[in-house]
Amino acid sequence: MAVDTTADHAAVRPVMGRFERYLSLWVALCILIGIVLGAAVPGLFAGLAALEVARVNLVVAVLIWLMIYPMMVAVDFSSLRHIGDRPKGLVITLVVNWLVKPFTMAALAVLFFEGVFADWIAPADAQQYIAGLILLGAAPCTAMVFVWSQLTRGDPTYTLVQVSVNDVIMIVAFAPIVALLLGVTDLAVPWLTLLLSVLLYVVIPLVAGAITRQRLIRRHDGDLAAVDRFTHGLKPTSILGLLATVVLLFGLQGPVILERPLVIVLIAVPLLLQAYGIFAIAYGWARLWRVPFDVAAPCALIGTSNFFELAVAVAISLFGLNSGAALATVVGVLVEVPVMLSLVALANRTRAWFEPKRWEDGS
Repeated sequence: MAVDTTADHAAVRPVMGRFERYLSLWVALCILIGIVLGAAVPGLFAGLAALEVARVNLVVAVLIWLMIYPMMVAVDFSSLRHIGDRPKGLVITLVVNWLVKPFTMAALAVLFFEGVFADWIAPADAQQYIAGLILLGAAPCTAMVFVWSQLTRGDPTYTLVQVSVNDVIMIVAFAPIVALLLGVTDLAVPWLTLLLSVLLYVVIPLVAGAITRQRLIRRHDGDLAAVDRFTHGLKPTSILGLLATVVLLFGLQGPVILERPLVIVLIAVPLLLQAYGIFAIAYGWARLWRVPFDVAAPCALIGTSNFFELAVAVAISLFGLNSGAALATVVGVLVEVPVMLSLVALANRTRAWFEPKRWEDGS
């Protein structure tokens, strides 16, 4: 007999562990390690960077797959049958993620790197950083949303639905939006490489994850906990893949960082403004639309967070391992966890804003 439902299963997803909670610290340490190793053995990193086929770095491709594949196994497309259950939250999610967020990120990137920071950043470098920020803005989060949702006691079924819908949309919308925004910023768009990146880092992992999920469920007579056990077993490999990618990127970026150490801070400024601004838009809209808190919190958090693994992979494919675009996407990893934890805390403190009694009282 089949065991459990999607909603019941999602409700018991594990919360963020200590290692994930301090992910920004580990990323910062790997940045330092990468810079030191890059200075000590530059030939090694140059050799790794040269391992390319059709502008796809083979080492990075393996590392990115280690990060993305477990996330795709966790996505349950059967949850799409619940797509009409919480329509207001889903509308907010889709509008903010695909009609607002990519364009505000591009606007902030241009504002700061062609305006506010123009005297501090060379024009060619500025265009690269803008490209990296555009890639982050066009990639809404996937796996980590389950963590943010549970930390706010969000509706697990709704969270599954919004992740699944966004993943489906990402297949067809990510490349055109990125191409449009890169074109607006006068950056050349290598369409073939962009489409190949989407195929490698979205479509194939998504299909592989769905096949793996179905086989696990069948093998364990419908027990959905088998999926969590499988993805939990891959979690250390996934995190190591991320940290190894950071070391590799900063091993190549070391000279730039040592020459201009403030560049990371400059990249972080528009990222911070974007994160808190997008959360305010989605969360405020949910409040005005009287969306229940267990939907309002995850629908605001998914837009604020980024699918940084995809952004890193595509930046490397389009612009190279030692590009400013790749550097900008990794700064996104550094910024994300502390920002998201602060927004989780804010959401939990403002839970009362969404209580029906307060609406009835006119508050």
